[in-house]
Amino acid sequence: MKLSRDTRILFITRGLRTFAYGSLAVILALYLAARGFSDAHIGLIFSLTLVGDAVASLGIASVADRLGRRRVLVGSCALVVLAGVVFAATGNPILLTVAAIVGTISPSGAEVGPFLSIEQAAISQEVQSTERTRVFGWYQLTGSLSNAAGALAGGWVAQGVVSRGHAALDGYRAVILLYALFGVALAGLFSRLSAGVEPKKREGAKAGLHRSRKAMLTLSSLFAVDSFGSGLVVQTLLAYWLHRRFGADVGQLGSIFFAANAFAGFSALLSARIAGRFGLINTMVWTHIPANILLIAFPFMPSLELAVAALLARFLVAQMDVPARTSYVMAIVDEDERSAASALASQAKLLGASVGPFAAGLMGLSAWPFVVSGVLKIGYDLGLYRLFVGVKPPEEQ
Repeated sequence: MKLSRDTRILFITRGLRTFAYGSLAVILALYLAARGFSDAHIGLIFSLTLVGDAVASLGIASVADRLGRRRVLVGSCALVVLAGVVFAATGNPILLTVAAIVGTISPSGAEVGPFLSIEQAAISQEVQSTERTRVFGWYQLTGSLSNAAGALAGGWVAQGVVSRGHAALDGYRAVILLYALFGVALAGLFSRLSAGVEPKKREGAKAGLHRSRKAMLTLSSLFAVDSFGSGLVVQTLLAYWLHRRFGADVGQLGSIFFAANAFAGFSALLSARIAGRFGLINTMVWTHIPANILLIAFPFMPSLELAVAALLARFLVAQMDVPARTSYVMAIVDEDERSAASALASQAKLLGASVGPFAAGLMGLSAWPFVVSGVLKIGYDLGLYRLFVGVKPPEEQ
């Protein structure tokens, strides 16, 4: 698989970004709890974070093709730096809430901000349709392994600071400051992209969605339901739950989520092979349902070992749908719709996920968020299959 120079840079920025997200997700809820925030308040801040990310990102991504993708990507890195600096500098609830809304913080460890939709559109225009799912499989692997390494690093950096006699709060703050530094590094890399990442000018090309508007609105609505379910069990709340239920320390949590995200990354490589044989929609649906059954079972595990085993088994199959989903969206829309389609899908997922942490906080981080999440996500799978099994991408027709 031969990648262009710009695509290689975008793989690197994907890796650095998800490393930063992973490092933050392990400690963020613990940091806010150490600051004296209640479960409900932590959930509210996470929800506001995702709402702010979604609204800002949709607006930014929708004008990226007009303003210039490189310029928008570099400018968006300022939001990463802003959020990291404010979160590290203060425990004031109002300032943290404002930073959560306007900054770029990932409580789930997953992608936030306008970066993903712009990168996906740029990569899609540089690869052939027959290679698209495979490339996005490697793109997903890059993100998952980097996220795993970030979770491991975040947990053990915080633990290392504590082991030297400092307060736990200082350990968490060190990770947050490193997160801000990653924003600076990303800006430097994005500035090295060539003009090749910019949208190609074509006669008759239209801005935004046109032919595929109805299909993308329906698809994005389904993605929002799925992401609301995911928002109930974001990674930082999973880490907090394992800490509360079984007493897992921050170093253990880093190791657990390193393994979980590594499993998810390697499973993504199977996506292209399965999709080539059974189709993109079948891959999205029938690999996702077993993961959601495991999610429902997770909170009923009686020991840390069994809970971690259920979590790792879920991560083995939970991300197989991601490269297939990305490839499917890029395939069923026209080329001049790709940035807008990716932005709509990404931000619908963020908006859906934004309500989840607050709802989970109100449920008291009991078994209910896991059960409700699993049921909703299975409902999404069945709805997706019914509505889109007949909508084939060009390579499957």
